[in-house]
Amino acid sequence: MNAEWLTGRLCAGHGVASGTSNESPYPDGTIRMQTPVFMALGLDLTNCYFGTLNVDFSPLEVSLSNPDHLFEKVRWTEIHPPETFSFWSVQIKAREAEVVGGWIYYPHPETKQRHWQPPTTLELIAPRLTGVNEGCTIHLQDERRRIKLVNTIRLRARLLEFLKFRVLASQQTFFEADSLLKRQQWLSSMFPEALQLSEQDLDQVWTQARSLYTES
Repeated sequence: MNAEWLTGRLCAGHGVASGTSNESPYPDGTIRMQTPVFMALGLDLTNCYFGTLNVDFSPLEVSLSNPDHLFEKVRWTEIHPPETFSFWSVQIKAREAEVVGGWIYYPHPETKQRHWQPPTTLELIAPRLTGVNEGCTIHLQDERRRIKLVNTIRLRARLLEFLKFRVLASQQTFFEADSLLKRQQWLSSMFPEALQLSEQDLDQVWTQARSLYTES
C-alpha cells in the first residue's frame, strides 16, 4: 500500500536559500553555493531549482526520522562555522497532473546560526514547479513513511496524564537514574506514540510531571 499524501500550504521563506533577500549575505543564494558541496558528498541536486519551497503544516508539527543522507559539519562558507544537513527523498505534487521527485532539506538547527524554520514547516528542494504561489496547496509523499505530522500540544497533554498515576504511586523514585535513553526505552514499551515528541518536549513533560505530582 502506498504511503499517504501529506498536505500543507506554500508559505513565504526568508529569501536566503534563493538569494532573493536584499538582507542576505549570500547574493547567489545558499542552495546554489551548497549544491557543488553536496555533489562532492554524493547528492546530486543539479536538476533542482536553486531555492526552497517552504511548506507549512500548522498547527501540526513535523517529525522526521532515518534520512537518506546525513552530512555532518559541512563547511560551505567562511561566514559561519560548519553546518549539519539531512535530506529525505520525497514525491511532491503541486497539482493533480504534476508529480516530481524532490528532497526535504533540513539544516540542523543546532548548527544553524540564523533563519531557523518553525517545527510546523518543511523546506523542499525540487525541480522548478510551474503555477505555484504563496498559499497554494502542496502534497508530499514518502514511500518509507518517515514523515509524521504530530499534534504536539495534544500529545504532550496525553503523556502528562499518562505519567500522573505512575509518578503519584512512586514519587521521586520514578525519576531516579533518569536519562533520555531510559525514558525512550520505557516509552517504547509503555507509550510508543510519545516517541514522536522531541527531546525538548520530553524534558518539558518530565519536568512538569515532577512539579505537579511529587510532594515538595
